[in-house]
Amino acid sequence: MEDVKQILMKKSKRAKMEQRGKLISLFCILLIILVVVSIFYFVASKGLATFFVDKVNFFDFLFGTKWNPSQVGENGQPLVGALPMIVGSFLVTFLSAIVATPFAIGAAVFMVEISPKQGQKILQPVIELLVGIPSVVYGFIGLSVIVPAVRSVFGGTGFGILAGTFVLFVMILPTVTTMTVDALKSVPRHYREASLALGATRWQTTYKVVLRAAVPGILTAVVFGMARAFGEALAIQMVIGNAALLPSSLVTPASTLTSILTMGIGNTIMGTVENNVLWSLALILLFMSLVFNIVIRLIGKKGSLK
Repeated sequence: MEDVKQILMKKSKRAKMEQRGKLISLFCILLIILVVVSIFYFVASKGLATFFVDKVNFFDFLFGTKWNPSQVGENGQPLVGALPMIVGSFLVTFLSAIVATPFAIGAAVFMVEISPKQGQKILQPVIELLVGIPSVVYGFIGLSVIVPAVRSVFGGTGFGILAGTFVLFVMILPTVTTMTVDALKSVPRHYREASLALGATRWQTTYKVVLRAAVPGILTAVVFGMARAFGEALAIQMVIGNAALLPSSLVTPASTLTSILTMGIGNTIMGTVENNVLWSLALILLFMSLVFNIVIRLIGKKGSLK
């Protein structure tokens, strides 16, 4: 009986492999958590040094309009007003999302509802090609084509929010289109069949049934595109003008958080005010990425409840 009991209590080879797999998975998860926490700690410690070490006023940093960290203002503090970059980042992000969303929804509806075969043959390769193009190529095309076009049509230097919007529009279009296609495909087939059985036309079914059922997925796609646009650096740096000024119009040179970061981070010394304020800008970018992720989760949760 003891021998039988030992045999029954002994773990099988598959059980040992399963336990080993669980331990490896747990180790990978803990490693990912450690990396994420380390990144947050590193960026936060550097970014908050602006306020705790250099004694920069938090509200002056967020709402100030003058950016020249090497100089001191009348109040004795460095001129590190980040409002022009924050406004520029939000402007190009929202405008590019507004422009890209109708095109993405139209392309997705064509690929899923109107002509799936032709859509797969024509639009799918185009979308994949747009995804594979490096950011520097988008920036170079924007510098060579979009900036002169904006200059000739709207006047000014051509650099500014408008040129950045057009570049980011092309860059986020594949992301929004692909996710919108997935959202439309996830709508159950019986929704369409029930609508058509009630006498609705194909367009009425698409507009009033399919698109409305896919709203959470479409909103998630738009927010993903906005997150992609908000964090873009190289392409936007080449066309926006990189002037740390509050934009007075869409065709005047402006700047974003990422453009100022990429231009200045290599020209500063670690631990100085000039370097710390750049880390503070990076902390704002990190915070906004968290906001975008929270919004995506809330939209997904709302859609799942429906």
